[in-house]
Amino acid sequence: MELVYTSTRNANETVTASQAILKGLAGEGGLFVPSEIPALDLDLDELAGMTYQETAYEVMRRYLTDFTEEELKNCIDQAYDGKFDTKEIAPLVSADGAYYLELFHGSTIAFKDMALSILPHLLTTSAKKNNVANEIVILTATSGDTGKAALAGFADVKGTKIIVFYPKNGVSPIQEKQMVTQRGENTFVVGIHGNFDEAQAGVKNMFSDPDLAEEMERAGYQFSSANSINIGRLVPQIVYYVYAYAKLYANGEIAKGEKINVAVPTGNFGNILAAFYAKQMGLPIAKLICASNENKVLYDFFSNGIYDKNREFILTSSPSMDILISSNLERLIYRIAGEDAQKNSAFMKKLSEEGRYEITAEMKEQLSDFYGNYASEEKTAQTIRRLYQDTGYVIDTHTAVAAAVYETYKAETNDTDTKTVIASTASPFKFTRSVMDAIDHNACDNMTDFELVDALGRISGVEIPQAIESIRNAEILHDTECETNQMQETVKRFLNM
Repeated sequence: MELVYTSTRNANETVTASQAILKGLAGEGGLFVPSEIPALDLDLDELAGMTYQETAYEVMRRYLTDFTEEELKNCIDQAYDGKFDTKEIAPLVSADGAYYLELFHGSTIAFKDMALSILPHLLTTSAKKNNVANEIVILTATSGDTGKAALAGFADVKGTKIIVFYPKNGVSPIQEKQMVTQRGENTFVVGIHGNFDEAQAGVKNMFSDPDLAEEMERAGYQFSSANSINIGRLVPQIVYYVYAYAKLYANGEIAKGEKINVAVPTGNFGNILAAFYAKQMGLPIAKLICASNENKVLYDFFSNGIYDKNREFILTSSPSMDILISSNLERLIYRIAGEDAQKNSAFMKKLSEEGRYEITAEMKEQLSDFYGNYASEEKTAQTIRRLYQDTGYVIDTHTAVAAAVYETYKAETNDTDTKTVIASTASPFKFTRSVMDAIDHNACDNMTDFELVDALGRISGVEIPQAIESIRNAEILHDTECETNQMQETVKRFLNM
């Protein structure tokens, strides 16, 4: 049966999976969602024996129904290969009473690699399937990790160009250097004088501008997205939750059908939404623990049913979560609004015009799968330090937010028996200064970022990732900056329009 995709803002806009991947964003600013969540109708004993690639095929074929077996397997094989430094692709590490699902073994050492390694292949396959002649321009806003992972995925991919906007002073030094040293004739990087939400708003405005779309068409271009608003990003993320559960079972850590919790550090809501979709498919998940940093808009939403972005934007040590407009939450709002595009549109209109909306009591009742909380900067640093001192295991700042919130969850609920997977979303080497500062504040005095990298390598006993070594002395190739109101003009200049 072919699964179709519908816009969260227009019930009449339906497309195939490949068309949804190509478009990225639906009309009127909506997001594409599957018309139904497919069942994971596979025996767990069968799943337990599968490789990551085999698991990816079984999950993704249920969503991408207009791809042939050969097309989908080809995309998977090209994505999950030697770019990852572990054969398992996403290993599980047991530490301090939880299981850390390490999602950072790809080429840019962040969880975005898990989906952005395959998206270019899904996109170019979708273009062929739909007889697209235009060059595809990937337009992306990043809070730090998506940018580099997308640039690495699309670099020199024929028929594509990629333009990434990032907040000039809102990412870590390592994140910035990874982006501005990116090679590839088709890659463009821009630091905007603003925050991530402003970068994302600028990108969404370009996507929904019909005049710009017409101008692009005349010049032989069309936009698509590498952000998690693209369903081609979201579907591959479901895979690693299924894989983690199957591996826990295969390793004898859980019984067949035993429920687990999943704790996810959350900014744009895509990563935890993928876990929610996995649960809807039938994966035995008890609680979805949504962990925020001090930009706790999601914690407040789960507490009182009010989404309110009218607040101070805080720069934290977990910059990939410094977000006040969680785009993927719209997919959840659409679902709990009874998949009513009109109702969902009304909420999104309020968010756009007033910066806030409040869901109904009936909708709030449907959020019982979720537990939301947040970790302060101090608590995040304490968590890194305590875990290192107690176990020798070093985690990054984002993973520490999830670990800290999981501790709060246990204290508040007394749920200490349910096995819990914590999504470990980045290598500590990507946020070296913050991690080293948390472990030993004095260690950071007068040390450069790369001296800190070497120090972290020594204390953690972990080999410094190639992604870090490759940028140590790399040449800066991208130095463009712009104001938020100059983003469209900058895109046109890159495309010689």
